[in-house]
Parts: sequence; C-alpha cells; structure tokens
Amino acid sequence: MTRHRIFAAAVASVYPFYVAKAEKKGRTKAEVDEIIRWLTGYDDDGLAAQLAAGTSFEDFFAQAPAMNPARSLITGSVCGVRVETIEEPVMREIRYLDKLVDELARGKAMAKILRGT
Repeated sequence: MTRHRIFAAAVASVYPFYVAKAEKKGRTKAEVDEIIRWLTGYDDDGLAAQLAAGTSFEDFFAQAPAMNPARSLITGSVCGVRVETIEEPVMREIRYLDKLVDELARGKAMAKILRGT
C-alpha cells in the first residue's frame, strides 16, 4: 500500500493555511491553536516546538501528549470523504484537524467545535 505524501509533510507547512483560512473568516490564530491543543494535548510550547522542528503529520500525531478521546465525536465530510469512515489512523487524525478548522472558519462556536468540553 502506498503511503500518502501528506503523512511526511511538515505540519508547519500546512499550519499557515489553517490560520489564514480562519483569519479570512474573522477567526484567530489563537483559536486554531486552541483546536490543535484540544485535539492533541500539546501545550503552547509543545506545539511551537513541533512547528519549529518541521515535524511530519505522522510524527506530530504519534508524539501527541494526549489525543482527545472526544475526537471520535467529530463527524462530517472533508474533501467529500466522511471523516468517521476513514480507516487509516493518521489520515483520520489529519482529517479531524481539517474538519475542526473548517468548522471554525464557518463560524461555529468554540464550545461546539471542541465537542462541549
């Protein structure tokens, strides 16, 4: 099975696009960071270190301090694919993050994005 190239891509190479998508819709970088912290358990310093190190998506999720168990409540489509049906674990985590940033950009309240936590 061929590994998807996004697994090896640096989170830092995509992060500015997450922030730009949010800011274009009146949301903030701080909110993007809050989403990432909620999903992965990284604190601000840990997230900054991962971005500075150019960590790949695969390693970013593998090294995450505490993946949020409530992430399984994330449902819906990203790029025409239902996130809850993605079987490959790393791709599912990437799509969870994509979905959360999409919800932020669409104006959804943070309490709902973070699944009530």
